[in-house]
Amino acid sequence: MKTLKCFALAAVAAICFAVSTPKTQAQVQVDIGVAPECPYGYYDAAPYDCAPYGYYGPEWFTGGIFIGAGPWFHGPSGFHGHVNNHFHPEHGYNGPKPARGEKPDPNKHLDKVDHFKGNEVRDGRGHVGKK
Repeated sequence: MKTLKCFALAAVAAICFAVSTPKTQAQVQVDIGVAPECPYGYYDAAPYDCAPYGYYGPEWFTGGIFIGAGPWFHGPSGFHGHVNNHFHPEHGYNGPKPARGEKPDPNKHLDKVDHFKGNEVRDGRGHVGKK
């Protein structure tokens, strides 16, 4: 009988604690700052270094402006664009890359990249899609 009373008292105490616990709503705010300022776009993965000319295909640019990638992507829903992943560090590229804030070469057109060889399709958020 003594065990039953202890169990009942513990159960009542647990119910009281559960009822009196304040409910909170999870709010997560992440400030990612401004997009990197790169002449030919930036990679879609941290540390978001500037991508070299020829990494992104012309569909990644609207009126000569990069539509973004990663957290700053502002292209249309369902977007998929070609990239040449030979220029991506995850695929071993360690060649020259433009610096942040560098101005684009006026001889390098973004709406038609000469000799572009897109070998991968990405969605703007870093996910590889189907060709």
